[in-house]
Amino acid sequence: MPDLLLELFSEEIPARMQARAAADLQKRVTDGLVEAGLTYSGAVAHVTPRRLVLSVNGLTAESPNTREERKGPRVDAPEKALEGFLRSTGLAKDQLEARDDKKGQVWFAVIEKPGRPAAEIIAELVPDVVRNFPWPKSMRWGAGSLRWVRPLHTILCILTDEAGAEVVPFSVDTITSGDTTRGHRFMAPDAFSVTSFEDYAAKLKRAHVVLEAAERADAIWNDATNQAFAAGLEVVDDKGLLAEVAGLVEWPVVLMGEIAEDFLDLPPEVLQTSMKEHQKFFSVRNGATGRIERFVTVANRETADQGATILAGNAKVLSARLADAKFFWENDLRVATSDINTWVQSLDNVTFHNKLGSQLERIERIKALAGEIAPSVGADAETAATAAGVAKADLSSEMVYEFPELQGLMGRYYATHAGLPAEVAAVCEEHYAPLGPSDDVPTAPVSVAVALADKIDLLTGFWAIEEKPTGSKDPFALRRAALGVIRLVLENGARMNLSEVLAKGYPGADVADLLSFIYDRLKVYLRDQGIRHDVIDACLAMPGADDLALLVARARALNDVLATEDGENLVQGFKRASNILSQAEAADGVEYSFGADVKFAEMDEEKALFAALTTAEGAISPAIEAEDFAGAMGAMAQLRGPVDAFFDAVQVNAESEILRRNRLNLLSQIRTICSQVADLTKLTG
Repeated sequence: MPDLLLELFSEEIPARMQARAAADLQKRVTDGLVEAGLTYSGAVAHVTPRRLVLSVNGLTAESPNTREERKGPRVDAPEKALEGFLRSTGLAKDQLEARDDKKGQVWFAVIEKPGRPAAEIIAELVPDVVRNFPWPKSMRWGAGSLRWVRPLHTILCILTDEAGAEVVPFSVDTITSGDTTRGHRFMAPDAFSVTSFEDYAAKLKRAHVVLEAAERADAIWNDATNQAFAAGLEVVDDKGLLAEVAGLVEWPVVLMGEIAEDFLDLPPEVLQTSMKEHQKFFSVRNGATGRIERFVTVANRETADQGATILAGNAKVLSARLADAKFFWENDLRVATSDINTWVQSLDNVTFHNKLGSQLERIERIKALAGEIAPSVGADAETAATAAGVAKADLSSEMVYEFPELQGLMGRYYATHAGLPAEVAAVCEEHYAPLGPSDDVPTAPVSVAVALADKIDLLTGFWAIEEKPTGSKDPFALRRAALGVIRLVLENGARMNLSEVLAKGYPGADVADLLSFIYDRLKVYLRDQGIRHDVIDACLAMPGADDLALLVARARALNDVLATEDGENLVQGFKRASNILSQAEAADGVEYSFGADVKFAEMDEEKALFAALTTAEGAISPAIEAEDFAGAMGAMAQLRGPVDAFFDAVQVNAESEILRRNRLNLLSQIRTICSQVADLTKLTG
């Protein structure tokens, strides 16, 4: 069984496209092989800045012979129907067979296809994959029609078995497949031939190319951390930057350089962002002081001077970049310490949305809303309004204009330098959180109040102008904002009537519809924590459902009870009682909702249920009032035994009308008492 090795060798592939391209190459080629009737034991894709590689092991040498019988039209069918059938089969009329069928004679086609060698299939498949490769962006070059992410130079395509290696011959435009490749652009540029994947990988390594992206990343990280450790420092972890840099080099050479003394007092986040965005440098931090003191760059080659010239050039470019950052920082500090509100007022000229006004108008709305929310989260209303007033001031700063990702963080620095209280400065950074499901949630009361106000203004504003998420489209990140509201409330144990708070947001929003949207996000959030969606529905039907903390406490307690045998079986008993009662009420035209009397009970199981319901009622009602949902659910679950025994022993629809009415009223008591904890009719199953 042969092995396939395919390499597409080009100019540099952008790092952000590499992982997806490797996955697409593997899927498209292996899918094509399988569709053509070939099987394989394993396939692995690799990518470097200049090559996409696929290795397929244990490929069958040829596709199997196939025989397919296809039923066609009746023999006496119109000629056009027969012509269509012949076109679909690729046969002539004299190659068809007439066979008896239950409706008369019918044409049958027997299509036999002989197997084909793997090389022949691959020679057709690979050019098609190359010509139709799904690059996000591609280009043409020279006079050819081929499009590729960057100019494609060579295609290596060989099949290797016990007898040796053979080139799979084909052409794509002017590129003819072969068995040669090249190593590192500068350190080993000469072509060399290969005979297998193992031979290919070994020769590439000798030619200063590390084929595995993970191996390049590990080498970069290990060398960087070792060099930093030797200097008593640490590299700032950045997995995204590590993956990107590993996609920029084929032979990583890690170099550590120093940052000029003039820039060491810049905020560490400014240094880190500037170096990452502009230079793709790693930041090296002094663990004791938190200052960024050095940088790590990754070269793509070894040099005779051990990288000294590369480091000097990088340091020179870095100094120019950091000089800009220092200029922004110093200018911004002058404005902030003079009057930070200057920035706030200038936001009147910045449009937030053409239907929702300027950023300043939005800030005024958030200030008012934060003051309203503050008491619910234990914050001072005046402090919350003050904090909301300056929370977005840094949007006018030069630093945030240059590095938008630093918004909020720079606001905290500027507010601190402006002499504002620490809790107000913290709001500038924290009111955007949480941005993602793994982000920390603010816990300081003032930060929570402003963060909630920010997100609620966003949601109610876009609901008011009918700009809601549709399908997978959510251009204003409203799903994220809704999840942020949920997490801020739940993780801080905040108690508030959410519908009332939403009504104080942007005027004109459909609060009921927005609340429904938030509940949908809540179901997704709680589903990831193991709480069933129907449990949420059962609790949403109860009073106080727009108090999210109360709602979720009830849902967790119900979910826990349903995980027990008693809880699950009691729900089935409840549904049985509810169904019998509903049918009887519909048939009789009356409501059986009161009047059950133990003096009419004839059987022990009946009397035991009366007693159990009295006990449960005495436990459930005060527990619900005290918001002890676990206690209420536990008391409800105790009814499981008496309810089961009742249904096993007692005939509800007795011949005696007095007994029947009494028993139906008893079922009504089951429904009423259990319905205090949740609407159990909403539960599925």
